[in-house]
Amino acid sequence: MSEITTASLECLPLLASALTAAERGWPVIPLHPGSKRPAGHAERACPRTGRCADGHRTPEERATTDPDLIHAAWAHRPYNVGIATGPAGLLVIDLDPVKAEEPQGAPDGATSLQALCERAGQGLPDTYRVRTARGEHLYFTAPTGVRLKCSVERLGPHIDTRAWGGYVVAPGSTTPDGTYEVAHEAPVAELPAWLTALLTEPDRPAAVPVRVHDGTLAARVALERECAVIAAATEGGPNGRNNTLHRSACKVGRFVAWGDIPRHVVEEAIQGAGEATGLPPAECRTTIRSALDWIIAHATPREAA
Repeated sequence: MSEITTASLECLPLLASALTAAERGWPVIPLHPGSKRPAGHAERACPRTGRCADGHRTPEERATTDPDLIHAAWAHRPYNVGIATGPAGLLVIDLDPVKAEEPQGAPDGATSLQALCERAGQGLPDTYRVRTARGEHLYFTAPTGVRLKCSVERLGPHIDTRAWGGYVVAPGSTTPDGTYEVAHEAPVAELPAWLTALLTEPDRPAAVPVRVHDGTLAARVALERECAVIAAATEGGPNGRNNTLHRSACKVGRFVAWGDIPRHVVEEAIQGAGEATGLPPAECRTTIRSALDWIIAHATPREAA
């Protein structure tokens, strides 16, 4: 068998995946073989010719449902398949596992989503699901009239969403972590209104500097500093709002464990700082309580700190 034939055979399942997505009306982009990175040139290397003649086009703007373009792209290389969620009219919930460096007992994405549903007293409709290399994607039809953007841990720890400005890896694609496969072949459900409300960017109240009067000087300074850190947090990566809230509560928790400051003073101050970032009150309470409970139970004695 020739090398060309072998390469063509490798492309066939991925070509089929790209065409299947396009048939659903989901624009696709090629991703580097075995990777989640979009293929094609970066903006700094844009030749300003062809499809970029009028300016650099992002992967989202290059996404297509045109079968001819898809056949041409996947003819010779086994590109992984990316689905441009915004143009596809999708909101995909991405559930990730716990990272190795996180504290024992930290919730993964599936656990966080279940807790979110329980707090809201709501359920999720049956929908199309994809088993990812490390977790799961839940596909929903995005609401009309609302341009939802991607989010990182806005709904809870290890829960990201992909909408406008993002993409997801389609079934059939393979990365070093594993293969993406359809886990539940069901019609794509509409995103529930209560989740739409949580994902719609709210007007944030102005952050007010925290002044603490109870506790030792060191404890008060630490609490005020961490409240400022929380209030300045933005969505994204390890500096996401919920992660920052949890990390700051842990830092101040040792002073509670040592008896340097009352627990309720810490909870009230950090709760206010968390809500000022736009986090839901219930999510703040859960995160703060979890962090303080763990630190108080495991805090290093003062003399050993």
